[in-house]
Amino acid sequence: MERTERLLDLVALLLDARQPVPWRQIRAAFPDDYGEKYSDDAADRKFERDKSELLELGIPLVFVQAKDKDEDEPSGYVVEKSAYYLPEVGLKPDELAVLYAAGSAALASGAFPGSQDLAHALRKIGFFAGSPLPVPRVRLELGGVADSKGLPEKLEQVWGAISTNKFIALQYFSPRTNETTERRLDPYGLALRRGLWSLVGYCHLRKGIRTFHVHRIQRLTVNSKSPRAPDFEIPKDFKLEDYVANWPWQHRFHPPIEVSLQLKGDLVPLATSLFGVPSTPDGDRANVLLKATDVDGLLKYVASLGADARVLGPQEAVDRHRALLQQILKAHGGAA
Repeated sequence: MERTERLLDLVALLLDARQPVPWRQIRAAFPDDYGEKYSDDAADRKFERDKSELLELGIPLVFVQAKDKDEDEPSGYVVEKSAYYLPEVGLKPDELAVLYAAGSAALASGAFPGSQDLAHALRKIGFFAGSPLPVPRVRLELGGVADSKGLPEKLEQVWGAISTNKFIALQYFSPRTNETTERRLDPYGLALRRGLWSLVGYCHLRKGIRTFHVHRIQRLTVNSKSPRAPDFEIPKDFKLEDYVANWPWQHRFHPPIEVSLQLKGDLVPLATSLFGVPSTPDGDRANVLLKATDVDGLLKYVASLGADARVLGPQEAVDRHRALLQQILKAHGGAA
């Protein structure tokens, strides 16, 4: 029996058992792996290796010693079900439906990391729902992902490397320099924004954290040596959003400056969702203070919100915002 199949069958045996499973019963259940053709020492060593692998995988396999006066429950091995199973999430049918729709849209995009795990999770959602899920009042489309030859395979490889903290050797093409370079990268995270998958990690060539577009990776290889031993640790202060912008004003073109905004009318209750930071009430208005490394990107975004959004400071940002609005006014022939 293959090792992976044996480990799965062993876990299934222990989970199905109503009481601890003695070692002799385990040997009898796996005659080709721990049976009589092996000496006691050889069978013990093989089982100990399997136990260690299961523990590394996070499966709480423990030995339970029988009580002296309790002959009905023998000494043996169990999987602690309270530590093995996840607690009941308690999602409502509508919430499950939205979660299922989001996962299905991601899977249907054809280029999503961890697609096998995602498909397995969706099957669980559908199975444990018990009844057909309601149709969510939301439409999700993740099409338009920048494609390249083998993008899904690259994402799966990168996802595996991130999950196990293994370094990647990659060949990367840069349109800025029109050159292809060989890199060694410690992958920290993946992000999808506007159809582009970005890989962030520590680049040993540049001696710092860098961002790479996955579709520009021409070739990559994940370190296969010592697969269960991590090659690196992700810094505790690492944040993916510091390197892959969530908002137009977060693109790192210039040093960050603090910009003060004021919203009124229908924009007030939307302040936090519009800018991703807490707002401060000011009578019937809301003030927002944020840091921008692309002020022009922020000003264009504010202008798109209409007259109920103003820039209060600094003065340079106020002047640039006024100039932008004047350009818009001129482009529309001076219309109100």
